[in-house]
Parts: sequence; C-alpha cells; structure tokens
Amino acid sequence: MHKLVLFDLDGTLVLAGGSGKLALNAAVEKLYGKKNVCSEFSLAGCTDNANFSRAHELAAGEKAKTGDVARIAAAYLKILPVEVKKAVREKRYSKIRGVEKFIAALKKHKNVLVGLGTGNLKEGAFIKLGPSGMTGEFVCGGFGCDGYHRADVLRKAVRRAEKIAGRKISPAEVYIVGDTPLDISAGKECGYRTGVVTCGYSPRGELLRAGPELLEKDFSDMKPWLVWLGLCKDPKGARHASYMFPDCAIEHVQFGRTGVDSEQLKLLRRVKANARGKKLA
Repeated sequence: MHKLVLFDLDGTLVLAGGSGKLALNAAVEKLYGKKNVCSEFSLAGCTDNANFSRAHELAAGEKAKTGDVARIAAAYLKILPVEVKKAVREKRYSKIRGVEKFIAALKKHKNVLVGLGTGNLKEGAFIKLGPSGMTGEFVCGGFGCDGYHRADVLRKAVRRAEKIAGRKISPAEVYIVGDTPLDISAGKECGYRTGVVTCGYSPRGELLRAGPELLEKDFSDMKPWLVWLGLCKDPKGARHASYMFPDCAIEHVQFGRTGVDSEQLKLLRRVKANARGKKLA
C-alpha cells in the first residue's frame, strides 16, 4: 500500500517573508497602476490563478480573461525572484521547524511518496523553495497552473503520483499537509486525509473549525505525524478512528475528528485515568 503525502508550500514548508504578495502587488502596479492590490483580498490557501484573476478584477474593474491572468503571471514571475532574494537577505525567509527531518523520515519508507500540493505556479513554487534547499525532495506535485481550485490541484498531483507508483492510489492513501482551512476543505472534497500546522498563515481557531484530522504547531515533534500516517504506533494505543474511551461507560463515543491531536490525546488520557481513580500530570 502506497501513501502519498502532499505538502502545501507557503506556511507549511517555508515562510517566504510575504515575497509572493509583494511580487503580485508590484506586478499589478506595473501593469495597471494600482498600488497594494493584495490589501483588498486574502491570498492564503488560494491558487495563483485565482489570486491573479481577483487582482485583475480589482485593478481593471472587469472580469479577468485567460490572457489577463497570463499577463499578470508573466510579470509576477519576473519580480518574484527579486522579492525572495530580498526576503532571505533581510532574514524574513525561514523553513518551518522540523520539516526537513520529517521529510527525511518519510523518505526512509519505500512505500511513501512525497509531493507538493500547492496553489503556487510551478515555476513560482520552485523559486520560493530555492533558498530552503528542498527543491529536490518532491517526486511529483500539483500546482496553481493546474487549475483555479485547490481540489483540482490536489487531484492532478495524485494522477502524477499514480504514474510513478504504476497503479491507482485510493483517496484513503492520500495525506494532505497544509496550514489553511482551504487546504483542509480541498482535501476533504477529494476524500483525502488532512493535517495542518498552526505556525502558518491561519489562526488556530479557524483551523479547528475546518476539522482537520491532525493539528500540530509544526514538525518538531514527528511522532503525532508518523502515528497519523500509520508509520508508527502510538505508545498509548491511539489510532485513526479509534474509540475515545474504549474501557469506560461511554465507550461508543467516537473520536469525532478521526485523527490524532497531541493536546486532545493528553486530555483524553487524563479523563481515562480519572475514570480509573488515578491521577495523571
């Protein structure tokens, strides 16, 4: 059984210091004369094509055509490398904590494929990834140039992974790792598993309301991620879709988010210990 792990980029692999937003602002100002267009809408979790289309509508006052999106994309890709280099120079660029070690751990498993599922254009994605040294870590990907909607981007990544695997990959074998509610909703739309980090661009409360299976600050503690992926066992016996209280009176209450959350597990273990008359720190 293969497992396909698809990573979002901004806020999940790296923090690029707002270089994408700055490049889009500059591109739109150059083409239309409108300043700071990105202050009027949120880019987080959206595809580049969708963001370029929205930027055109705000700057030109009309619905974007394919040529308009392509024109903005071309200007954006010329400016983006400059903004990324500037972010690195000003120390606004960083890798998400623990992500390199986590990816290295995944690649030790021969049945695990690691890819990208990002709203960035392919060229833009690798421009942003360049300073991180992680550009060669991903065997396939879905990108913002594959569609306007994240679900379409993820499906495209899966189809490319299937060619590498030489067989169909079922939705249950696909794990989406992101940092926004849109990463979660797109994954759910496709029937994929979803986990998120809270160190990216979305408030924790918004992520919780979107209902990911796993929610962690970052990848510094790999154990919850590996348990979620089924690559190691939780020492306390937690597993995907396991019962919340298997040995007490309410044993048929199921773990509603059907996943592993470190904070929730601590709470559940404390409740179970109290039910047995024990104390747990």
